[in-house]
Amino acid sequence: MSTFFIRLYKDSDYEVARQLFVSGTAEHTTEAFKHAIRQPHIWPLLLALLVLPALDIVSITTSICAVTIIVGFLWYATWRMYRNYIRLGFFSDMLDIRKHYLEQDGHCFWVAESGGQVVGTVATAPSPYPGGEKHLELKRLSVCESHRGRGIAKALCRTMIDFARQRGCEAVVLTTSLAQKDAWKMYDKMGFRLTHTFYRPKPFTKLLDFKILFYQYDIPELQ
Repeated sequence: MSTFFIRLYKDSDYEVARQLFVSGTAEHTTEAFKHAIRQPHIWPLLLALLVLPALDIVSITTSICAVTIIVGFLWYATWRMYRNYIRLGFFSDMLDIRKHYLEQDGHCFWVAESGGQVVGTVATAPSPYPGGEKHLELKRLSVCESHRGRGIAKALCRTMIDFARQRGCEAVVLTTSLAQKDAWKMYDKMGFRLTHTFYRPKPFTKLLDFKILFYQYDIPELQ
């Protein structure tokens, strides 16, 4: 097991950090698609379409085509949702990481390095959510697949929490999706609490049941 250490972002980390953002986001497409197709407003429809040929209502070819179209649409809608999220990141905070995270008060960006390579990232910014005047948001947490299970993600989270504590913040907040099971399980173990869920005002989020989970970690007051 290789060791790792966490440090502040450097300009030479730019391409790797962006690639980790892409891979860490896009990998959830399959799980989100599987979740969507299991929804009670989806799978009964698919099942009914497969049964119709046995009742001589439609042909087998028509049935298969209809199922293929629906499944294909669900996959495309899920893929496009993640693709648009990546594009938004590329044209906002991930476009100029130094300017956005290291040159603004209350912002920061760290990387985890192992064997001379950047294998993880995490960032923070003031919370944009209501009631979060003394809250920081945990963002852009990602660890490359080959280095998972070594405590890197937890260490990155603790680094960000320590940063918030040193600034006198009351809490750390974050959002994650229902498809990111490993992430929200880790947040649960670290003491974050799920406060609520919601749907982003984007097309097809309710159809796909693409819920966003909102977590909060309350920073204990120093005695």
